[in-house]
Amino acid sequence: MKLIYDVKDKPKFGQTLVFAVQQLLAIMAATLVVPVIINSSIEGCQMSSAAALFGAGAGTLVYILFTKAKSPVFLGSSFAFIGSMTAAFSGAVTVGYLGLVLGAIFAGLVYVLIAIIIKFVGVKWISKLMPAVVIGPTVAIIGLSLAGNAVSDLTSPNLEQGSVYVAIICGLVTLFVTMLASTFGKKTMKLIPFIIGILAGYLTASVFYIIGKTTGNEALMIIDYSALINCFSTISVKSFFSVPEFTFIKAIKAINEITASDIASVAVAYVPVAFVVFAEHIADHKNLSSIIEKDLLEDPGLDKTLMGDGVGSIVGAIFGGCPNTTYGESVACVAITKNASVTTIITTAVLAIIISFLSPFVAFVNTIPSCVMGGVCMALYGFIAVSGLKMIKDIDLDENKNLFVVSVILIAGIGGLTVSFGKVTLTAIACALILGIVTNLVLSRKNNDEANKESK
Repeated sequence: MKLIYDVKDKPKFGQTLVFAVQQLLAIMAATLVVPVIINSSIEGCQMSSAAALFGAGAGTLVYILFTKAKSPVFLGSSFAFIGSMTAAFSGAVTVGYLGLVLGAIFAGLVYVLIAIIIKFVGVKWISKLMPAVVIGPTVAIIGLSLAGNAVSDLTSPNLEQGSVYVAIICGLVTLFVTMLASTFGKKTMKLIPFIIGILAGYLTASVFYIIGKTTGNEALMIIDYSALINCFSTISVKSFFSVPEFTFIKAIKAINEITASDIASVAVAYVPVAFVVFAEHIADHKNLSSIIEKDLLEDPGLDKTLMGDGVGSIVGAIFGGCPNTTYGESVACVAITKNASVTTIITTAVLAIIISFLSPFVAFVNTIPSCVMGGVCMALYGFIAVSGLKMIKDIDLDENKNLFVVSVILIAGIGGLTVSFGKVTLTAIACALILGIVTNLVLSRKNNDEANKESK
């Protein structure tokens, strides 16, 4: 893939700012929604979406520092730890927020430990354990497993009385404008197709809202402006600027109440999941490596990316309560726009930190209809899937071994195979990857045995 801006390129300041806003829009919806899910799942939990955004920005800067500014990807709130966060908070209600911070520390330390081991033993074993025939379809199912979320958002009006058909129209306008800008636009348009698409979708939804409001047809009113209205209901400094409710402030209050049993239960909830997310970390970086045509597992090295992800995750949770992870949406944004500049990622992280203090911007993002983001995500998630499939384009699928490995990974991942051990759940992606690794090892061994017999 020919990049417009390579990893070390530095676009002009104005361009960088626009590119950063685009990256922010691509990752913001998912980053902000994790605290919302936790709040709705746990009685008494009040995590701040603005704090999660601050934590994502701070965690990304830490990651960039550890990777020596060689890996252009943004870290956001991880969905993989939602079950762990629920167990950590509700398992010890009196120390709930402290449980979230401790859990992220345990998960981060798992990454750090693996990074130290890799520092001494190298990464060649990973290439043998997870060759392209395994990693390719695994990356593909990262995108395919999110297909349901994209379609669900596409068909969801933000107001209950809104029409599903109007939502679909707005989502498809977003999708097609994004695709047209990326395919036929001039250089600048090709670099910011998501901003153009989101604005087109938002404008379309607003036009429908105005028509519906004027004619009394509530079915056309699919956009909810209440967040913006509440933000500006009182003209004050707080309506424009507010300090996020950082998790560590709430966690400190319970530091004297936590017990050894609480600490152990939190560790059990987080540590196994961290090993699962480690596999997804490798898949994400293999995918990103294929896009920028530089092996990130070799330079800066898997130990550096793991250190950055682990410590960045801890930092993110200290501020926002959510462990961080490298975002597929960010990787897809790099691929589609062909802008791999780390300067853009750094600017995005700084913007995320600044914006977390600005109430109007967070309120505006909350008013973007789900259907509009669904249109964008159809392109983002689809591109992740295609990136994985491209990794196996040179694999001989006429050979039964390769065919079986790819088949079991795709079916297990798309089918949603999950395995639970108490409160710990192996995600569909993790199960598919593990099954693919085992299948590849078993069939490779048989092939080697047959080759030895023939040679004898």
